[in-house]
Amino acid sequence: MNRHAAALFAAVLLAGAAPAYAGEKTVTLSIAMWCASCPYIVQRSLETVEGVAEVAVSFADQSATITFDDQRVTVAALTAATAEIGFPATIAAP
Repeated sequence: MNRHAAALFAAVLLAGAAPAYAGEKTVTLSIAMWCASCPYIVQRSLETVEGVAEVAVSFADQSATITFDDQRVTVAALTAATAEIGFPATIAAP
């Protein structure tokens, strides 16, 4: 009985000891860009969104890959940020 109680106690302690961290997610958006300055504009817009950690924009691929804290920002907020500056975005097909 003591071993079982000790194991249960340890399991409860370990389960409660782990802090809850926000999830870091990465999403790739398809964004139509038509000039050399478009990627810069898109990148700067996405970098201003609270919770965005990293942005990589590719003119060649017509995409932006964003790493973000999913507890602070949603994909909908990211696409809204690009749409506000005239670059509607959709989630890229895998």
